[in-house]
Amino acid sequence: MVGRAARLEGEASPHMITRRRRKLVGVLLRTLVGSMTVISVMALVCIVVVMVTKGGAMLTWEFLSQPSRAFGAEGGIRSQIAGTLILAMGAGLLSLPIALGTALYQSEYLTPQLKSVAMRFVYALNGVPTILFGLFGYLVFGLYLGFGISWVSGALILAMMILPTLVVSIREAIDAIPHQYREAGLALGMSTAQLIRAVIVPQSVHGIITGLLLGLVRATGETAAIVFTATTFSGVDFPRSLDEPVTTLQTHILLLSQEAVHPSATDAVWGAALMLMILVLCFSMGALMVRSRFRVEV
Repeated sequence: MVGRAARLEGEASPHMITRRRRKLVGVLLRTLVGSMTVISVMALVCIVVVMVTKGGAMLTWEFLSQPSRAFGAEGGIRSQIAGTLILAMGAGLLSLPIALGTALYQSEYLTPQLKSVAMRFVYALNGVPTILFGLFGYLVFGLYLGFGISWVSGALILAMMILPTLVVSIREAIDAIPHQYREAGLALGMSTAQLIRAVIVPQSVHGIITGLLLGLVRATGETAAIVFTATTFSGVDFPRSLDEPVTTLQTHILLLSQEAVHPSATDAVWGAALMLMILVLCFSMGALMVRSRFRVEV
């Protein structure tokens, strides 16, 4: 009996060692992932704290509602906020119908092989450096089409930049629709166009809204592309025609951070940076709320 027990213990020991190793690896992975999460959260918290500490005192009604003066060193950021929103909203309105049509065509009309090829092009477009987008926009929209340095040129190039974000978000929403919905529509004799109008689009509204908000996040944060195509650093308020430039929070921060040495200009930089962060966070939180609400309803 003693010999048998010793033999069984010897046979079981490798399994125990394997379990201990797996447990140790699991603990290490959880620790590593947890550490990365904490670092990411702390980085965001630090950025928010610095922005609020440095720029919080500047966010008064006068600062937000007055135009800038003295090349941005004095006054407020009314024109910069308006220019940022004009470009972002314009890009969203231009990009949304193209993205929706692209996602619907890929999902409902293309074969799986062609879908894969089409999405590779979408991902490739998303990987193009922003400076190249800006140069392309300046040459094509500004010079060839004659829009010049204007908010229309900026909105067009930003629409191209956020197009992959919208397409991917809408495609994910369409792919998440249960197959039973399509089968029920086809059983009722619906054509593909009728199925898209009556089933696919209504069931994908959350993805459309989420993609649009995420696109606005990117459009609001872009700088290089609009410097080439849409903005001037000072001297403009609200555009009154299609061929007029705008001034934005991004270029306002860029100019003052490089050129200004006066303390009031430094305060204006922090105030503009905080306002830009608030806009980005508002769009981001809106996208998260839409997605979370859909998951709860489902």
